[in-house]
Amino acid sequence: MLGIVIGVAAVIAMVALGNGAANAVKDRIARLGTTVLQINPQRVQQGGIGTSTQAKLSMIDVKAIDEHASNVMAVNQQQDRPLQVTWRNKNTNIQVTGTAPNFLEVRGFAMAHGRMFTFADNMGRARVAVLGADVLPLLDAAPEAILGEQIRIASRQFTVIGIMARKGTTGFGDADEQVLIPFETGRFQVFGTDRINDIWARVSSEDSLAVAMGEIQTALRRSHRLRQEQPNDFSIRNQADLLSVLSETTATFTALLAGIAAVSLLVGGIGIMNIMLVSVTERTREIGIRKALGATRKTILLQFLVEAVVLCIAGGAVGVGVGAIASAVLSQSFGWEAAIDISAILAAFAFAAGVGILFGVWPARRAAGLDPIVALRYE
Repeated sequence: MLGIVIGVAAVIAMVALGNGAANAVKDRIARLGTTVLQINPQRVQQGGIGTSTQAKLSMIDVKAIDEHASNVMAVNQQQDRPLQVTWRNKNTNIQVTGTAPNFLEVRGFAMAHGRMFTFADNMGRARVAVLGADVLPLLDAAPEAILGEQIRIASRQFTVIGIMARKGTTGFGDADEQVLIPFETGRFQVFGTDRINDIWARVSSEDSLAVAMGEIQTALRRSHRLRQEQPNDFSIRNQADLLSVLSETTATFTALLAGIAAVSLLVGGIGIMNIMLVSVTERTREIGIRKALGATRKTILLQFLVEAVVLCIAGGAVGVGVGAIASAVLSQSFGWEAAIDISAILAAFAFAAGVGILFGVWPARRAAGLDPIVALRYE
């Protein structure tokens, strides 16, 4: 019975953790926005000697997407680089992102304190900065203390005008650990290049994703003057596709963990079979008396079979409770997501009953097949 308890508890806990991980992936997709596309430059082959160079994205490409991709609602360009950020006596090396004022709209972020920089700030190359939520602990700063204060980015002073709300880890890293500055400011005063690292596009709806990707591809190929036989020198990534792969991987590992845990149930079933065989041997005289008093082969068979099934189901019930407690403890202790699934509980119960029937048949058949005369003589 203890083997069944451990097996069922392991199955419940593993499936709960797996479901929790799947739910976490779905939450990430919701935070990310399934209608956001990311365009990156790619390395392209040059000549026949196997060398490759990094393709280039520029404001011409941003304008081409904006003008020729009718299913794209908004386009946002980014330049980013890890730089030293200093406030008072604290400093950290963190990603600094030069971006357009529509960053919040395109990427699905929100402000927690202060404001986002404006179109005028961007065109005027204002030295203003908006901090991600996870930047504050790195600088050991409270929102009210750092808002309106001066920070140094690559030895240049910037005024903190806003702090973004936490978005959480996305499919492409922790977006909360970055400092935003106006694109034109970064382009001319910090990065010193017109090369764009990423272009982000928000599509009007999920149904329009495929069409929008086609429009973006056509616009960029025309902008880059690529011939028909030439491959794309850029990539278009749908974040939902990336996270769906993660979701499938999570489901695979959940099934694997549940399968490993199910082995405990089989071991528990073998244990019950052995105990029932010992029980048949110990109760041989009792079986003989029952048969002498008129008990049929079917009655004896059913008696031992029911005993085995009851042991398994009782162990399953205790195992469900232990599994639920184990899931809660793991969730609180390690910060893991855990979601107990009713179907997993029912499956564990059904499996436990099946194990009772499967491993209870042999001992029951052995008991039912005893000769009553031999059984009565057994000591």
